[in-house]
Amino acid sequence: MNDPLLNTLVDGRYRILNRIGSGGMADVYLAEDGQLGRQVALKMLHRRFAEDQQFVERFKREASSAAALQHPNVVAVFDRGEHEGTYYIAMEHLAGRTLKQVMVDERPLPQERSIDLAIQVLTAAGFAHKRGVVHRDFKPQNVIVDDQDRAKVTDFGIARAGASEMTETGSILGTAQYLSPEQAQGHATGASSDLYSIGVMLFEMVTGRLPFEADSAVAIAVQHLSQLPPMPSDLRPDIHPGLEATILRALAKDPTERWQTADDFIAALQSARAALALGDDGQGTAVWGVVDPAPRRRRWPWVLAGLLAVAAAAAAFVLLSQPVQVRVPNLVERPLAQAEPPLEAAGLKVNVVQAEDPAPVNQVIAQRPAAGARVDEGSTVELTVSAGPATAAIPDVTGLSEKRAIRALNAAGFQTETDEEVSDEIEAGFAIGTLPGAGSERREGTPIQLLISSGPRIEQVPRVIGFDRDVAQSQLEGAGFKVSITKVDSEILAEEVTAQTPEGGTDAAKGSTVNLSISNGKLAGQAVPNVSGLDVNRAVPRLRGDGFRVDVEDKRVRNPVQEGLVLDQDPSAGETLEQGGTVELDVGRFDEPADGR
Repeated sequence: MNDPLLNTLVDGRYRILNRIGSGGMADVYLAEDGQLGRQVALKMLHRRFAEDQQFVERFKREASSAAALQHPNVVAVFDRGEHEGTYYIAMEHLAGRTLKQVMVDERPLPQERSIDLAIQVLTAAGFAHKRGVVHRDFKPQNVIVDDQDRAKVTDFGIARAGASEMTETGSILGTAQYLSPEQAQGHATGASSDLYSIGVMLFEMVTGRLPFEADSAVAIAVQHLSQLPPMPSDLRPDIHPGLEATILRALAKDPTERWQTADDFIAALQSARAALALGDDGQGTAVWGVVDPAPRRRRWPWVLAGLLAVAAAAAAFVLLSQPVQVRVPNLVERPLAQAEPPLEAAGLKVNVVQAEDPAPVNQVIAQRPAAGARVDEGSTVELTVSAGPATAAIPDVTGLSEKRAIRALNAAGFQTETDEEVSDEIEAGFAIGTLPGAGSERREGTPIQLLISSGPRIEQVPRVIGFDRDVAQSQLEGAGFKVSITKVDSEILAEEVTAQTPEGGTDAAKGSTVNLSISNGKLAGQAVPNVSGLDVNRAVPRLRGDGFRVDVEDKRVRNPVQEGLVLDQDPSAGETLEQGGTVELDVGRFDEPADGR
């Protein structure tokens, strides 16, 4: 059945291409980010959980926890939001397999490879722990490994930050096979709980199986609480004793008897790896410093005695073999903190040189002598580490269209994160500016916030028809509008608003102009009709019907035919006179002469 979300555009930005995974609370999809033109992993909360506030808070906390952890061994979180009733997280998309898939395909893993992968996971854990974040669900399914064996941790879905705790007392969060004893009991968890889970993962990488297996999660949890794990050497006889002791200490039931920090755990693994690099198979010479303080099985004293004997033999070998030659390990693409200890453990000196490079800061980008070379003990290995990418000035993109602004920033070596902002000066769809501002120096590749205008703020136009001019103008300007005045003839009182455009109650851009028609208190002018020659009884009604007053004045005439006719008019026909104005008419009056002539 086709997934209904395929080809869906999420939040107007992420186009779903295909599903790449599914979990208990969310599905993970490969999606195309339409704004930045890159592929991301889009984690969508199952809709049945979207109405459960506890699940939603847990999901949001995953985004917050991971977004705060910017580290080479932690999957980056870019964005989060809501879409059609559910929630999503946009994360870095990684090409590779889960560590679980690697173990299933290749188990058991070589000891050196197991150590390298575990150190990367521990580096991520230590980084989170130092920032008060406990993952609480470390498992190989939550670790992505690329084709160069670089590991990144994902899924901080049940992470706890600081003293905040989202679960109720007695609840169990995590995956049963990798659960610490205190988690199995529903007790408080801390950094040592994560280290226990990573110890289980390391046990599985080295031996090819889990320390505790059963038919149900409850049965497995009981084993974590009550049973000692098998000795790794019973399952893999060639395991190095130092590595075995390191794993067993991580799996101590009592949290106080485990490794207390990720750095301590890493140091023990580096010691075991250094011994393996010297060619020690655990039966000959080696140097390490890991002893499990907890009493184990009856055979453990023999292991301890073996460790001491091997250490003594290694010391004798060093004393009797001068000068000693050692092989230079491959340190390229490792963080400097992980590159120095193996060199120091092999008796080599380190010289660090920095160079500008797109690789993460302090990652080894070159080494001299090359990996695999044999050199005298005490020789110096030069490590070139990244100082980060070169810096560049942020260009001024103010007034450019969104596409042109993004191109300009990309051309300068920056990524962009676009946000909209209201602007009365910049047209919608054009750049207002950047944060940091133009001219600021930043490392190439740094995300720059690009502010795009959404246009001026929209406001409702006040209704001012019938208001006095000054009152109307004050109200409109107070609401953020400009005012244009036009005087019109009107029978309405002078200085009163007779009309407005746009009409009151409609929406308009703040800062736009409202046109007002203001009465001048005068009636509109009108052409006077021609009434000359008409009978006065017809002329007067016509003039009054057009809104004029009429003043009649008699003029004596000698011709009786002119009796009662309009002889003249003022104003003349066709002249303009305001309504209510007076038209004077001269009307003929015939008086018969007294002498009869």
